[in-house]
Amino acid sequence: MTRTIWGSTVGKKTVMAVSGLIMLGYLVAHMFGNLKIFFGAEEFNAYGHWLRTMGAPVLHHSWALWLVRVLLLAAVVGHAVSAYQLSRRDIRARPTAYVHKRARASYATRTMRWGGVVLALFIVWHILDLTTGHAHPGGFQEGHPYQNVVDTFSTWYGNTVYIAAVVAMGLHVRHGFWSAAQTLGAGNAARDRALKAVANLLALALTAGFVSVPVAVMTGVVS
Repeated sequence: MTRTIWGSTVGKKTVMAVSGLIMLGYLVAHMFGNLKIFFGAEEFNAYGHWLRTMGAPVLHHSWALWLVRVLLLAAVVGHAVSAYQLSRRDIRARPTAYVHKRARASYATRTMRWGGVVLALFIVWHILDLTTGHAHPGGFQEGHPYQNVVDTFSTWYGNTVYIAAVVAMGLHVRHGFWSAAQTLGAGNAARDRALKAVANLLALALTAGFVSVPVAVMTGVVS
């Protein structure tokens, strides 16, 4: 039964929708956490410390954080595998390319695939930069996330990579939220305009929220 559900197009689209919403929830929480940098180094570093102690004393140090990481990893893998398999299935269903491209497809729709690849590569770089420190400029300081963020966004390449990835994320969210609503049965003709408005608002808010941090470092608001 499980294999039948997973093997169906509907099953794969459902996995994509649910995993996408899990990642969207994380993005919203992560954005609000990032915005704490505007309240100063002490508060931002305290937030970084809380991430490793949340769940205490029931959970050991960093256990809750690792549970979140495992859930996110499962969501990313499920989302990527489903997207790849659906893409291959779509190609097999129409081996001959369309003579005329569909003009109605939005820019976000047409770039979902490469946008996903960009985001996957960015996640790897972001972890190496601000989590493990292996790709961090100027020397990674464990327990000092404020200074680590300032270091990264004090470089041209750190800003370029981050802002490009955030724009790709915004386009991905804009189309993905609406698609997930359709897949999970929340969308219909009456709600279509409202769902698209929510998708646009989410994409805009997330993009602005994440981009505000490197812009603040570049302009000296955060230093």
